[in-house]
Amino acid sequence: MVKNVNIAANLGYLDVPEGLMIKPQEISMLPPDRVTILSTGSQGEPLSALARMASSDHPLVEIEKGDTVVISARPVPGNETSVYRIIDRLFAAGARVIYESSANVHVSGHAAAEELKVMLNLVKPKYFMPVHGEHRHLFFHAELARAVGMTDDHIFLLENGDILELEEDVALVTGQVQAGMILVDGFAMGDLHNLVLRDRQHLASDGLVMVVVARSLQDGRIVGDPEVIFRGFAHSGDLDELIKGAKQTVIETLGSKELQHLNDLTLIKNHLHDTLQRFLNKKAGRRPMVLPVIVEV
Repeated sequence: MVKNVNIAANLGYLDVPEGLMIKPQEISMLPPDRVTILSTGSQGEPLSALARMASSDHPLVEIEKGDTVVISARPVPGNETSVYRIIDRLFAAGARVIYESSANVHVSGHAAAEELKVMLNLVKPKYFMPVHGEHRHLFFHAELARAVGMTDDHIFLLENGDILELEEDVALVTGQVQAGMILVDGFAMGDLHNLVLRDRQHLASDGLVMVVVARSLQDGRIVGDPEVIFRGFAHSGDLDELIKGAKQTVIETLGSKELQHLNDLTLIKNHLHDTLQRFLNKKAGRRPMVLPVIVEV
C-alpha cells in the first residue's frame, strides 16, 4: 500500500498536499474525525491490516464505536466467507461498514475493454496469449485482439500446462506439462494415488474398525476371542453392545463350514470385511473402513 501510493505520487497521478499524509504512529495524536486510513484487507486476507483491526490485533489502530469502514472491492469468488467474517467483526466492534452489497462502492482492479484495446494498439504484438481469469475471460480478451485486427493463427487460448514455444518467425503449442495443485504429505510430494485419497476421506467420514483374530492352521477354528477395535467411529448408541455384536458376527462368520475349510486368507479377509461392514451399516448406519487381521497359529 505504501509503495503504490509513493509510485503514484512520484508519477504525478496522485497529488498529495504537503502535510496531508502522516505516519501510522501519529494516528493517535489526531482526533478520529480528522483521520482517514487506507488499508489492505479488502479480500479478507487473514494477516492484512483490516483483518487485524477487526480482531483487535493491530498494534496502532483500534476500531471504535462511530468509525466508518468503506470496503471498495467486491469479494473474489472463494473469499466471501473471509470477507463477511471481517465485516461482521467490524460491525460487532461498533463500526459502520459500507461495502458492495449495501452501496455501489466497488472499484475494479482490472482494465476495461477499451483500455485493453488501447494497450493492444500501442504494443502491437505479433502473437497474443490472454492470461488471468477463467476461460470465459480469456475468450473475450481474445475477441478484443481480433477486434483490433489480429488473426486467429496469432492468438493462443491455452490451458494450464500447455507449452507455447516461440521462435524467430513462428509460435507453436508443442506439448503439455503437469500443472495444478501438488499434494504434499510429509516428505512425499507429487501424484498421490486416488486410492490413498479415497481411503483418507473414508477414514475421516466413517472411522476405522480393526478386527484381530487367531485361527487354527489345522482345522480353521477360531483360537480365543476375537478383538474388535474402533477408532474415529461416531456412534450415538451403546458402543459396548455394538462391539459385542461385532465380535459375535466375526465368530459366526469364521465359524461357518464354508470358511473353516477355506485356506486362502485373502478370500477369508474379504468375506469377513463385507459381512462386518454390512452389520455395522445395519446397526449404526455407518460404513467404516474395516481392517481384518488374521493370525494363523
